Amino acid sequence: MFLTLSILSLIVSCNDDFVDIKDEGEKDISNFFTTQDDAVQATSAIYSFLRSWENTGFPAQYVFGVTGDDVEKGSNPGDASFINAYDNFTFTVSDDGVRGYWIGQWQAVNRANQVITNVPKIAMDETLKNRLVAEARMLRAYFYFNLVRIYGGVPIYDGLPADGIYLKPRNSVAEVYNFIVSDLTAAAAVLPQTYSASETGRVTKGGALGLLSKVYLYMKDYQKAYETSNQVISMGYALDPDFNHLFRPAGEFGSESVFEVNCDCSAAFGGSQYAEVQGVRNQFGWGFFTPTTELESAFEPGDIRKELTILREGETTPEGDLIHKGDPQAGNMWNQKVYVPTSLNNSTCGYGSIQNLRILRFADILLINAEAANELGNTAVAVTNINKVRTRAQLPNTTASTQLALRNAIWQERRVELAMEMDRFPDLVRTGQAATYLGPKGFKTGKNELFPIPLDAMNQSNGLFVQNPGY
Repeated sequence: MFLTLSILSLIVSCNDDFVDIKDEGEKDISNFFTTQDDAVQATSAIYSFLRSWENTGFPAQYVFGVTGDDVEKGSNPGDASFINAYDNFTFTVSDDGVRGYWIGQWQAVNRANQVITNVPKIAMDETLKNRLVAEARMLRAYFYFNLVRIYGGVPIYDGLPADGIYLKPRNSVAEVYNFIVSDLTAAAAVLPQTYSASETGRVTKGGALGLLSKVYLYMKDYQKAYETSNQVISMGYALDPDFNHLFRPAGEFGSESVFEVNCDCSAAFGGSQYAEVQGVRNQFGWGFFTPTTELESAFEPGDIRKELTILREGETTPEGDLIHKGDPQAGNMWNQKVYVPTSLNNSTCGYGSIQNLRILRFADILLINAEAANELGNTAVAVTNINKVRTRAQLPNTTASTQLALRNAIWQERRVELAMEMDRFPDLVRTGQAATYLGPKGFKTGKNELFPIPLDAMNQSNGLFVQNPGY
């Protein structure tokens, strides 16, 4: 096995792995993981994946985004038409996106496992050592959460296999979720809640507990989702009173930030293409992954989030940019949450490269808590927390009062609050609403809740993998 070290980014190449990645500058792993600096660099390499193409660019955007009813391909009709397969659920086991997202997440798991296996062996500061391993475990849990939501049960690798054998059958969905819970629980016990300014963006105790509460929601363990989200609520987070400020660079790592990826343009890592691929077509970016008319219609009258989520042709932003696309064949709406004002753009790394990826916000925690409370019969708490989110949106309190009405109100609130943040498709699957909203697009119950395991991964498993139903 070899370790590639390139600008603090480690990529592992294993003959038996599902991912065979090679790069220049390979370094024999026996010469690495010997110093404290090695441990820090290896952990930084996990973070670097969070801003990568696979995790913020095309694969993630059309797997999590276009499959929902709030996001469509965008750009112009002839550009990257292969993405339409995600809009109408005609992707296959051989599709590059199905394969690309799979490969990316396994690369990330492997980076985390490098730290989890090797850093404990290094003679270094024990407190830092324990913290780095905890960071790796939380990040590994996040990658497994992505995998299980998209592909279902996948093999569990708790560290690098001692025998070097990566070929193993898929674990069950329940086993994967229990593994994620174990990682997040262990990480939360060690991680600090705050860091020094020089370490902004590292995962925290609140981040681990916040992600854990979301995982419990997906597991339908409402009691634990409620208890864990209550822990997060007690930790001092708060909604940003200004929804526009929340998504601009000035709002990064603010009071609402629970788990956020630092995409600041740097010599070591470059930036991120998260905003560039979604930026106004041929004005700021490529113009992909744009709002649908269904999303536009989902907002209630008076909801300020509508115009702060949807950027429109011909409008002038609060920051003074006149929006004017450079491609007459492109649509007229874009994702305003990723917009970076011209005055703040760092052109060194490309448009929007400083735009952070908000993986988990406090608004999500409040809605997780509200949903869990409602399922447990605690109507008062559910109403209180959904209303906190609605008040920020300048909407009146919810009129829902029964459990069923509140359930639907909370799901609707998730749709408009978290619009275009890669939550809609898994939310629809999780809540059993996918056929209702996505059936007209081609969604088939019993099949499209999951993506297929990529063909090459099936072939490389030597018969150990069983394909998902319908593929």
